[in-house]
Amino acid sequence: MCGFAGFAGTGQSNNNKDLVEVTLRKMGDAIVHRGPDDGGVWLNGNLTVGLSHRRLSILDLSPLGAQPMASASGRFVIAFNGEIYNFQVLRDELLAGGANFRGHSDTEVMLAAFEAWGVEEALGRFAGMFAFALFDQQEQQLFLARDRMGEKPLYYGWQGNALVFGSELKALQQHPDWRGEINRSALPLLVRHNLIPAPHTIYSGISKLPPSSFVAIDLARLEPGYLPEPTRYWRLEDQFAESQDWTLETAADRLETLLTEVVGEQMVSDVPLGAFLSGGVDSSTVVALMQKQASTPVKTFSIGFNEEGFNEAEHAAAVAQHLGTDHTELYVTEQDALKVIPLLGKMYDEPFADSSQIPTFLVSEMTRKKVTVALSGDGGDELFCGYTRYPGTVDAWNRRGAIKPRLESLFARMPESLSVLAARALMPSQRHRSKGGVSFRLDATRAVAGAGNLSEFYRRRVSLWPYPGKALTMADEPIYGLNAPLPQSVPDNDLKTLMWRDLNWYLPDDILVKVDRAAMACSLETRIPMLDHRVVSFALGLPTKLNVKDGVGKQVLRSVLYRHVPRELIDRPKQGFAVPIASWLRGALREWAEALLEPSRLREQGYWQVETVRWFWEEHLSGREDYSFQLWGILMFQAWLG
Repeated sequence: MCGFAGFAGTGQSNNNKDLVEVTLRKMGDAIVHRGPDDGGVWLNGNLTVGLSHRRLSILDLSPLGAQPMASASGRFVIAFNGEIYNFQVLRDELLAGGANFRGHSDTEVMLAAFEAWGVEEALGRFAGMFAFALFDQQEQQLFLARDRMGEKPLYYGWQGNALVFGSELKALQQHPDWRGEINRSALPLLVRHNLIPAPHTIYSGISKLPPSSFVAIDLARLEPGYLPEPTRYWRLEDQFAESQDWTLETAADRLETLLTEVVGEQMVSDVPLGAFLSGGVDSSTVVALMQKQASTPVKTFSIGFNEEGFNEAEHAAAVAQHLGTDHTELYVTEQDALKVIPLLGKMYDEPFADSSQIPTFLVSEMTRKKVTVALSGDGGDELFCGYTRYPGTVDAWNRRGAIKPRLESLFARMPESLSVLAARALMPSQRHRSKGGVSFRLDATRAVAGAGNLSEFYRRRVSLWPYPGKALTMADEPIYGLNAPLPQSVPDNDLKTLMWRDLNWYLPDDILVKVDRAAMACSLETRIPMLDHRVVSFALGLPTKLNVKDGVGKQVLRSVLYRHVPRELIDRPKQGFAVPIASWLRGALREWAEALLEPSRLREQGYWQVETVRWFWEEHLSGREDYSFQLWGILMFQAWLG
């Protein structure tokens, strides 16, 4: 696990080698938290391509694992972030083909693979998490690539005369050509979902490389604005082909074998290793399979809050005791959590407003004191149909012609004053609400009722603001994972449609962003066994009827876990990894938020509909409504903007 950055092009200072090296070192230093152990830079002969790398030493701790690294022939040079878990198997195959190795790192195996098989074929053989910049000196091509599921980040784009790229935006900002103009078309997505999904970023001209993609940039054609379209070397939608031969028992047998192998691969490390443990199905399964293969107690970590409804630590402790792990838990106070909030803008580089980013950072910070690598259980909900919103959405879509939805839809089409009166009179749940509160609820109803298909119905149901334009001064929305066309190879199955949607936006753009930035801010490597492409292919090929029973998902995964942990320690309502933001905004965070939402400040900035934002803030403060989710995205933008 590391961080990298670089550039291609002429830029402002590329005629002076010393100045270019200074720029590259600044780019690397900006992400030193991703790699505090070592750093290096590389330049090609005419100074048109530069690579900077920061190293967090995990495998081959010797100087032979340092980057940027050149291949044996000198043709390829790479700056790489991540891990290739099957590198030993690939190494043996390459050795049999005549390759020679100086050290024992997965980076060196990657370079040999590129020389032996070419870039695209090699990408298809890697099992791992990765993002990298690779320069082919023979063909004068620069490759930027990202892993299949989007575990590792990669930003890239033109600023002035330089094509800049790197693991985090703060590295790109160190280049002298950096402009940093705000991309207003990203703001409606932030308002709608509290994140900015790929390929978009908060900056004009800068993109996120989508998962399972690479870009091949020909230096002979390099000029400002030139960027080929990403090429996909693996397709998520092609993994949905179902086999009907599974029973719950045989599927669980196969999954346990597969996960055990993957977990074993991901336990390979030359530095101390442990795991996050929440006590839920996913993390408990990962830890159980780790402990099954470990010769000593696995180090596990969890945090808790002393507030009802926001504490999973007691469940994690029970699972840890049963499995016999070396468990560490930390109960954090409100003040512990509040100290993290000023760090979030810099940590995430762009506005990001999943409030579970706070406990994710805290558990990473605690974990890093004892280990350098931690396995995580993320991905189980998306792969094994675990979210309750999946069957709930399908049910709501199928009964949208029932009386209550039709009544709500009718109210939503009325003039506002009449619709509010009608809703208050005929719907008990709306009688206590203010006029504005009822109107906002009817806006959401109107948006959902207008959906023409299940995907759009889902997008609108998971939107925090049904009409982002009511909060923003400009609100044209681009294409992203939730409104892109559905590939034909995704089965005609409502639950799988929703799974595909989440795997293309929520998982890579929320969950994986949250974990990567929070952990790497602490120089902690995280590994996610569920997202190994072999597990993904197996999980998506299972019939949904095997995974969902009486509205409860992850039945195959649960069946594996029940072999190791009593079900009474696991079977409880899903809780999530949340913090009490709603009450904090009315208490300890009130002064901070008030300063960010001060009317004259909002007007001067020019991004927000001031009266609308202020109404939501005042309604939340009154206690009549909980608008913490709607406000958190705005507040994170304001805090990021400074």
